[in-house]
Amino acid sequence: MKFSDGYWLLRPGVEGAYPVQVHDVTAGDGEVVVHAPTSPVRHRGDTLKGPLVTLGLTAPAPDVVGVSITHFAGGADGEPAFAVTTDPAHEAKVVDDDAGVELTSGALSVRVRRGEEWQVDFTAAGRTLTSSRAKGIGLMTAEGRHHVREQLVLGVGDVVYGLGERFGPLVRNGQAVEVWNADGGTSSEQAYKNVPFFFTNAGYGVFVNHPGRVSFEVGSEAVSRVQFSVEGQSLEYFLIYGPTPKDVLRKYTALTGRPALPPAWSYGLWLSTSFTTSYDEETVSGFIDGMAARDLPLSVFHFDCFWMREYHWCDFEWDPRTFPDPVGMLERLRAKGLKVSLWINPYIAQRSPLFAEGVAGGYLLRRPGGEVWQWDLWQPGMALVDFTNPAARAWYAAKLDALLAQGVDCFKTDFGERVPTDVVYHDGSDPERMHNYYTYLYNQTVFEVLRKRRGDGDAVVFARSATVGSQRFPVHWGGDCEATYESMAESLRGGLSLGLSGFGFWSHDIGGFEGTPSAALFKRWTAFGLLSSHSRLHGSGSYRVPWLFDEEAVEVLRRFTRLKLSLMPYLDRAARQAAEEGVPVMRAMALEFPDDPGCAHLERQYMLGDDLLVAPVFSDEGDVSYYVPGGTWTHLLTGRVVEGPRWVRERCDFLTVPLLVRPGAVLPVGAVDDRPDYDYAEGVTLRVYGLSDGKHAMVVGGSAFRLVKRGDRMWVEVEDAPSRWRLLLVGARSVDAVGGGTAHQHPDGVLVDAGGSAVTVEGIR
Repeated sequence: MKFSDGYWLLRPGVEGAYPVQVHDVTAGDGEVVVHAPTSPVRHRGDTLKGPLVTLGLTAPAPDVVGVSITHFAGGADGEPAFAVTTDPAHEAKVVDDDAGVELTSGALSVRVRRGEEWQVDFTAAGRTLTSSRAKGIGLMTAEGRHHVREQLVLGVGDVVYGLGERFGPLVRNGQAVEVWNADGGTSSEQAYKNVPFFFTNAGYGVFVNHPGRVSFEVGSEAVSRVQFSVEGQSLEYFLIYGPTPKDVLRKYTALTGRPALPPAWSYGLWLSTSFTTSYDEETVSGFIDGMAARDLPLSVFHFDCFWMREYHWCDFEWDPRTFPDPVGMLERLRAKGLKVSLWINPYIAQRSPLFAEGVAGGYLLRRPGGEVWQWDLWQPGMALVDFTNPAARAWYAAKLDALLAQGVDCFKTDFGERVPTDVVYHDGSDPERMHNYYTYLYNQTVFEVLRKRRGDGDAVVFARSATVGSQRFPVHWGGDCEATYESMAESLRGGLSLGLSGFGFWSHDIGGFEGTPSAALFKRWTAFGLLSSHSRLHGSGSYRVPWLFDEEAVEVLRRFTRLKLSLMPYLDRAARQAAEEGVPVMRAMALEFPDDPGCAHLERQYMLGDDLLVAPVFSDEGDVSYYVPGGTWTHLLTGRVVEGPRWVRERCDFLTVPLLVRPGAVLPVGAVDDRPDYDYAEGVTLRVYGLSDGKHAMVVGGSAFRLVKRGDRMWVEVEDAPSRWRLLLVGARSVDAVGGGTAHQHPDGVLVDAGGSAVTVEGIR
């Protein structure tokens, strides 16, 4: 929200009060409270004027400082609230002297200056990260509504990332962002997944701990400030020191949660019925058999909305006209090696028999007058489940559990964005704070049903809406995009931005959702989709099986599906990083190369895990331009070498895409390419790309490989060694001797067939 009219004035109807000096400080038990008047206190009479700002400083975890700004403190604590994990054993250091008061948390310090001009500085490693200066903190009244505002300085060259899924430019500078979930597609300022967290290339991130609407002005009202504000009497935020972007994400997700590790089968190809298309079991079987006949590995089949009867969403009952034997059908699909996904949402249509159940049980959201909240926008007369009611959650979960008992494996949890605020919740939650938070309770309910029925490690959803903490319940997909190259690019921007906001796993509708893609677009999007963490063929009014486009589309889908499945040992390692550290599988270049200014604004390419650079092609002709950071990179598909740093232009046919391996990488490639769930260590090939001298450790499946290179000698030790594994020295011309295996010439270098848990190679040239 913008409050000012240029540099000097406030907008009509806006008034502001700002702390001007420290009046008194209370420090103890690792906390600091500063009382700051909003006009200078020159004599006792000046203390009769208000407001008085209460500034609280805490240290919830190492390298994290909590800041609370309060005007009136008499209101009840708002609900819901994000679940924030703090470190009770962490102790902050407090120093109070004539210059000011300073609280230190790990390597991060915050100092409130004493003196004539108000200033709060955040410092680490001997430098100032950012500051809140005069008139930065504000108690703002706009048209009779009270807001609390903060402004943090953006230094010269500082850029901002994050704030959830956003489809505009990846760098947030110059943007106004409203953190408010909406079903707005992928081509507007609205987003399905809003997260009040950002980080900068200056070594820090900021998490605004408010689940409702948060307004951000990122260098857009005051061009050298990041401004954020909430309506109400208080605002809390956490400033998180890195120093690297990955460190910031690790510490942010330690506070708000890290994703569960999705099951291995979920990384395979998903095929959908699409949305409004006509389908029954015969149609489904035709698609599945057509995939098998064309040697296209398929892992999951998804039934979209019309697995239920029209006007009945959701009653969780199969449409008997098209699926008269759902249990038998599920058994037949399971016999073909497939998992099954079903579309659901949190809405109950009036015609659904569950509507009367929900009304009788008090499970549906109600208006302040007591009547059930309803509208006709999605389903006629639909209501919303009140997930703040434990009985409603149990009721909803029981319906899903019955489907799991039939043989369903997972759910696509659609919707959950346009949640009304003119309602009363069972637990008394503030409707404004619940608007974004509703999706957390919805997806948590579904995910816990899956976890209870299927066990840890085998639960996965395909979710559209999200907020802080929703990363715990993977996977998330990008929403309703159009079948255009422009929409393909905006989907990528949304996914990368979501990854920069703490979400580890992401997918999108290959070919676009709205409209029917051209054959060329479908093939280009296929390569991109299979080089994402999760891959789904889905559309709205048309099918997405490749042979409906052309025969080359079949070949493209086969090539990139099998490529992805062979990369599962590598992707599994990246997935475990996401689950254990909060670092996403798909990464903006700025996350992986924060010290390369050439990467700061890149948004048409990304890193897939640590070592693979992907540059999707956004044209029929195949012309693509991408940036290669420093070092010797190798095209995985062609073996061509590229020296960086430099920009590269090339033209790709439909069977290729720029997919480059990082210098010094050890890329594990599996022995299987027809399914995602296999023993990743058995038969693995370790592709070594110019490994530099020193130690390199990695884990593949249950085996730990330790590679050490000294000059022209390399040795590998393996714990829990598989019976078969290979070492491919990419680019090597020859070796003099091999211990524990045999060497062979290979088109890409020298291949060593390993024999056991220790291998040495000497005389590498």
